[in-house]
Amino acid sequence: MYFPPMLRPAMSKLRPGRWLARVLPPSLLGRLVVVMVAGVLLTQLAGNWLWATQRHAEAEVEVRTATQHLAHSASKVVRFFLSLPANYRPLIIQQFREMGGTRFLVNVNRAPVEIPGIGEQALAEVAKAQVRTTLKEDVPNLSKLRIDFAWPDHLPVSDDGTTLNDMPEGWVQNVVLTKPAPAPILLIQAEMGPGNWLYLATLMPNPYFLDSGNPLTRDRVLLQALSLGAVLLLCILVVRWTTRPLAALSEAATAFGNGERMPELPETGSREFVNTVRAFSAMRERINRYIADRERLFVSISHDLRTPIMRLKLRTELLDDEQLRDEFHEDLDELEMMVKGALQTVKDSDIHENPTEIRLDALLGRMVRDARLAGHQVSFTASGLSVAAKPLALKRAIGNLLNNAMHYGKQVELAVEPRGTNIAIVIRDHGPGVPPEALASLAEPYVRLEHGREQNSSGMGLGLGIARGIVQAHGGELLLDNHPEGGFRATIVLPGAAFTPLDS
Repeated sequence: MYFPPMLRPAMSKLRPGRWLARVLPPSLLGRLVVVMVAGVLLTQLAGNWLWATQRHAEAEVEVRTATQHLAHSASKVVRFFLSLPANYRPLIIQQFREMGGTRFLVNVNRAPVEIPGIGEQALAEVAKAQVRTTLKEDVPNLSKLRIDFAWPDHLPVSDDGTTLNDMPEGWVQNVVLTKPAPAPILLIQAEMGPGNWLYLATLMPNPYFLDSGNPLTRDRVLLQALSLGAVLLLCILVVRWTTRPLAALSEAATAFGNGERMPELPETGSREFVNTVRAFSAMRERINRYIADRERLFVSISHDLRTPIMRLKLRTELLDDEQLRDEFHEDLDELEMMVKGALQTVKDSDIHENPTEIRLDALLGRMVRDARLAGHQVSFTASGLSVAAKPLALKRAIGNLLNNAMHYGKQVELAVEPRGTNIAIVIRDHGPGVPPEALASLAEPYVRLEHGREQNSSGMGLGLGIARGIVQAHGGELLLDNHPEGGFRATIVLPGAAFTPLDS
């Protein structure tokens, strides 16, 4: 699908990958735990929804069937009392109460009793609708009918204010159920004539039918919480067991990149990790052999070339033409400097040191004092920061940048500043700067600009390359640009985990 250019930035912000990257934790352990927990929760929610839907449908069928049978029994009672003369009805009710064992609590009132309902309950509404339908079918001549559910506590029975609690226990023993919890009572009030209402109270066949439609019972919630906790615990243990070797591999790779010595990684764990360790160890051996061979090669080249260069210098002394002899000497001196520079590039970028805490104010202060004694204008403001680095290597990198700045600028400024979680060492000169198109290749070996050759004819264009190699070996970055107010600026950015503010 094509999006106009003006909408592309907004659309890129909505990409799912970027949104997930912001929401998920950065570590592999956190991401796997979140994914596993989310998967278990979604599975439980989907299972609960399916189970609740099925259980609710089954509960409705059960309630309809039970209330239909109950309504048939109630319709027989209603027809029986309709067939009796009005003055006989109280006598029959009294006999029911004295005999006991009847399913319904029966009473006759002059008006319908106001019943406090139990609130909106889906299964209760299904039961009430089924009772009403069945009674209308069985006793079609009923003019008025009221059906409710109520809790047994303080339930009114008659229009004179008598409640269920006021009646003898033998009369209501088949109607009231309070243990283990109160059960709702079905109430049917049917008008048998003017000022004559039949009151029927009874329990449902399943007194606690309202609970059958609730999927979130205490036992089920507890079971799901236990299952989620068990999955989470196992997930954390398995992920920790899986990622611990990866952390060791990451530390070994970082140490190897910084030139530190690390013990051999154990070849234990999963098959994939063992293969990775073997591949990493083989790669490290190849790189070490390459570095050693490179050093031996350059040392050999330097040694082997010095002898013919020296012989050529001696032979040039036999030349009668003084101008030609000077030109030969100049070419041979330049060749010797190139050989020494190549060897210096190899050695200076691979200084074997252990990282230690360096007080930048002390290090830079000594370098600034030496530069001032040599007649250069160098300013520096103390920062109170320290950095964990290789002392000689870092000093050589800063020294190369400082020497360049002093050669090409009349005044040099040094500054150390925190940048977010990193630390930056900024070296700015007030020279002519560098053409923008030359910035990308400025740190390449033997690259020298025109004004650089004019002001520093003895240079070889290796200082920036050596400095960049040292900074990158520390896990940092060397930034080269022109200052907005003029001059050239070199910035060494080191990882923030490597520095700590010092107490003043």
